[in-house]
Amino acid sequence: MAARTSAGPGYRDAVARLSTAQKTSKGAPAYSRYINRRLGRYLAALAHQAGLRPNQVTAISAVCTFSGIATAVLAGPGPLAAIVIPALLILGYALDSADGQLARLTGGGSPAGEWLDHTVDAFKVGSIHLAVLVCWWRFFPLETAWLLVPLIFQVAATVHFVSTLLMDQLRRGNRAHHGTLVAGDGHSSALYSLAVVPTDFGLMCLVFFLFAWPAAFVGVYSALCAATVAFLLLALRKWYREVKAWN
Repeated sequence: MAARTSAGPGYRDAVARLSTAQKTSKGAPAYSRYINRRLGRYLAALAHQAGLRPNQVTAISAVCTFSGIATAVLAGPGPLAAIVIPALLILGYALDSADGQLARLTGGGSPAGEWLDHTVDAFKVGSIHLAVLVCWWRFFPLETAWLLVPLIFQVAATVHFVSTLLMDQLRRGNRAHHGTLVAGDGHSSALYSLAVVPTDFGLMCLVFFLFAWPAAFVGVYSALCAATVAFLLLALRKWYREVKAWN
């Protein structure tokens, strides 16, 4: 009974501490900013109570995410898949937020942990649209030309992921050099978070709720692909001009 009593306040205290130790909202899309970080906060507090380490949470996140991706390839569309796949992806994405929050809660992460987290993310970004491609090819009654959509989405998502990481590193270096905030630091407005939501992996997770209805899934997925490409073209131009201005 005593252990159970101490666990409750410990969990609540962890959630409270995490709520004041969140990453900057700069550039964060709406789902990640308002939903995923909150889910990650609760999961990080639970992981802390369970005595898990950040790298273990990262591993559990990877298992959930890649189980969801594999289900899309192996099971094909259907009502059960439309529940299982997004549930696994959403849980995996929330745990992806939880590992970093757990690291902050326990006194900071390590370079090895950051490397592992980004490597898992790279595999995730590099595989989910290929999984959609295989799924469309195996199960969806589509003309061959439609298979270009997940290929284009894969390229856009990969370029966006790599460019975002690179910009983060370049901004850190520039900030350390000048000792001041530069473009890209600080916070973003709620309106900006909504505007960039097509780039949010969380939105991709939600699209799989349409997996039981191939026509709806293809339509929404294709629209999301077009929005991601449009955003990427604008962002690449902005990022290049930002970095060029540092010269």
